[in-house]
Amino acid sequence: MHLIDIGCNLTHDSFDGDRDEVIARAQAAGVAHMVVTGASEAGSVKALSLARSRPDCLTATAGVHPHLASEFSADTASVLSELHHVPEIVAVGECGLDYFRDFSPRSDQRRAFERQLELAVDCGKPVFLHQREAHADFVAILRDFRASLGAAVVHCFTDSGEALQDYLTLDCHIGITGWICDERRGRHLKALVRAIPADRLMLETDAPYLKPRNLRPKVKTHRNEPQWLPWIAGTVAACRDVSPDRVADQTSRCARAFFRLPGAPAAD
Repeated sequence: MHLIDIGCNLTHDSFDGDRDEVIARAQAAGVAHMVVTGASEAGSVKALSLARSRPDCLTATAGVHPHLASEFSADTASVLSELHHVPEIVAVGECGLDYFRDFSPRSDQRRAFERQLELAVDCGKPVFLHQREAHADFVAILRDFRASLGAAVVHCFTDSGEALQDYLTLDCHIGITGWICDERRGRHLKALVRAIPADRLMLETDAPYLKPRNLRPKVKTHRNEPQWLPWIAGTVAACRDVSPDRVADQTSRCARAFFRLPGAPAAD
């Protein structure tokens, strides 16, 4: 099984003591490539540095998470613009809206989101999107930009069937995390994941967050790792009534094409 983790926060300080071992465990588990999420100006620079240190299995994104939108400045936009033109940076983001936490004022979130979509239009790279409890504003902004943007993925999808249909109508890809493995919160996703076309579905761990709750035997840590992506693939496969190998093949081909990773089909 060869899988691609389209979103993992490997620069998180919880990995500082064993990052190389975490990457090695992921590769041993069949995770062939990991996209390291950049969620702040400094974090995006770190993500690029990490990706450059392991070109065999890592690339990165560059963006500012909505939690940090109030810190987004003209200087931030300039730094991100430079990063977006570096080959190891394969997407713009993580960017979007999060009204669940409201760590930044909503007006700041919308401003930072729109500015990053402008940067994505300028560089032509895909966008890696975050949305929680902000669907109406999020989809309205995304719709305004969609015709000018390239590929787009709604990362860590946990929303409703109506939201899913809105994203598919906007020709978005959908990222599924270990949330689907949670018998408490992810039950509705088990039905919705069947409705995602195979060429729009990708997998991610969002490590160190969202450790799959169905890991067996149970692991005595709260930290998620990319090595557990196969558990997410297995859960998705069971929900879609296909084999884990088929899910791995389909989602990996989709991710390679989306992020233009090595081995992706040539562009027309």
